[in-house]
Amino acid sequence: MLQEHFLTPAQIVAELDKYIIGQHEAKRHVAIALRNRWRRLHAPADMQAEIVPNNILMIGATGVGKTEIARRLAHLADAPFVKVEASKFTEVGYVGRDVESMVRDLVEQSVSRVRQRRQEAVRAQAAQAVEEVILDALIPPVARPAAKGSARAVPGFGTAPTDDELLADPRADDADLNERTRARFREKIRNGELDDRRIEIQIAQSGPSVGIMGAPGMDEAALSGLQDMLGNMMPKKSRKRKVTVAEARKLLLDEEAAKLIDMDEVKEEAVRQAENAGIIFIDEIDKVATSGGGKSGGPDVSRQGVQRDLLPIVEGSAVSTKYGIVNTDHILFIAAGAFHVSKPSDLIPELQGRFPIRVELQSLTKDDFFRILKDPKNALTKQYEALLKAEDVVLTFDDAALERLAEIAFEVNAEVENIGARRLHTVMSRLLNDLLFDVPDKIGPNAHIQITAALVEERLAGMVKNRDLSQYIL
Repeated sequence: MLQEHFLTPAQIVAELDKYIIGQHEAKRHVAIALRNRWRRLHAPADMQAEIVPNNILMIGATGVGKTEIARRLAHLADAPFVKVEASKFTEVGYVGRDVESMVRDLVEQSVSRVRQRRQEAVRAQAAQAVEEVILDALIPPVARPAAKGSARAVPGFGTAPTDDELLADPRADDADLNERTRARFREKIRNGELDDRRIEIQIAQSGPSVGIMGAPGMDEAALSGLQDMLGNMMPKKSRKRKVTVAEARKLLLDEEAAKLIDMDEVKEEAVRQAENAGIIFIDEIDKVATSGGGKSGGPDVSRQGVQRDLLPIVEGSAVSTKYGIVNTDHILFIAAGAFHVSKPSDLIPELQGRFPIRVELQSLTKDDFFRILKDPKNALTKQYEALLKAEDVVLTFDDAALERLAEIAFEVNAEVENIGARRLHTVMSRLLNDLLFDVPDKIGPNAHIQITAALVEERLAGMVKNRDLSQYIL
């Protein structure tokens, strides 16, 4: 996986180009923002705390790539990332999610990432522990009795004696036989000879969550921490399961790996990563903008409240989480909105100032649609090809067919409602649904399906002629 400090701004844009067509200005801004995070961590120590991220506001119609840019950026940065919708938040005191929950979600995601990586690092050691658990279930160990009188040597049988050799040696006691038998079965486990053998193992079972009512004024983080503390005080439960050796290996691996890592270190590192590398993507920011400059009442009052609650989080504040205090000073915030009804200037001035970088994403052209269908690594055409490959059916698209698909998607967007690249899902589904239904009953394995411009015209001509396309709108 690519690491943030290995990528220059030009390299970041090149990576984004593999998945996102166009929107070069937006890519340049997020690439600079991402590289600046590495630059801050390598700046003089006395300046690191002073350098704050330039938060970004992306403006553009739905389906032009706002969310995809943020998601791919987090993947390139290899950083904790959460996506939230501003419309889901309510002002403090109202029923709903408070804005601080986005920071708590970011820390949870960071803890999960760090824990997973720590477990991967000790997976080989955990695999050995799992092997011993499985071996104990197959051949329980026998305690060697205390030596009495003169000691006698027991001849060695090598690493894997045969069963007959074990039983034929008159000088071997029960402990010797057990030890040699375990050595033999250990080899069988490693070679996969016993994968189908059923054994009984103990599986850790998480008990029911502790439900408590918090005191008046207790925030969500304190309540969550109290629940965790009480949950840790409850006795750990386990249950027996009869599974195959192969299944036991999978079930026990994560459990044994978790025993080998220090969760206190995991939490400390996770908080540090969230504070210094975390990215929070706030979608639908336009939904909390107030109409008419915020002078009206009704729902605008609550929207203004959400904006005011966002201010300290975006500017930099300390948020209480169950993993400790998290400072948001250096978390990168990327907000996005279509702003069809409202305008960025309808946000309260203080919040506008927290997003100094504004990028307007362009609407997609017919050429953009063609390139979206053909170039990205995750293009829709490649996804459908992969789906049918699972049925041993080869699906290919002519360039002329892709051009016609792009033209139809563009025309439908212009005639009905512009939903950007999401329109391609509608068009491709209408084109291929009958074929997907016929495979494999009517179209069997080793078939080759060629999508031509004529086939596109035949199946989708009515879609363009019919102006009432509400049934196709996603």
